[in-house]
Amino acid sequence: MHLYGLKTCDTCRKALKSLPDAEFVDVRAQGVPQVLLEQALQQFGDKLLNTRSTTWRGLSEEERAGAPLDLISAHPTLMKRPLIDASGELFLGWDKKTQAALGVAG
Repeated sequence: MHLYGLKTCDTCRKALKSLPDAEFVDVRAQGVPQVLLEQALQQFGDKLLNTRSTTWRGLSEEERAGAPLDLISAHPTLMKRPLIDASGELFLGWDKKTQAALGVAG
């Protein structure tokens, strides 16, 4: 299992603490494989972009109109976190639904 996020993100830290066997991948330092991003975009659509982030607010309207994968490639912190790859099954965020699916008590 891989958990893609930021080491400074509280939500990612909570998820990692609950999933001690997960391999943490810092999206700022290591990025996310393009194939995985494409799969996540297909599954989650616009939810993959964190439009409430400081990074998003700092973008111009022109930049915001760009393709989601291009935006995430240029600004990894725009990806909603964490993105969890559990043997090919993807989960986005750390809500009760994700925790239940992964067998973790919230």
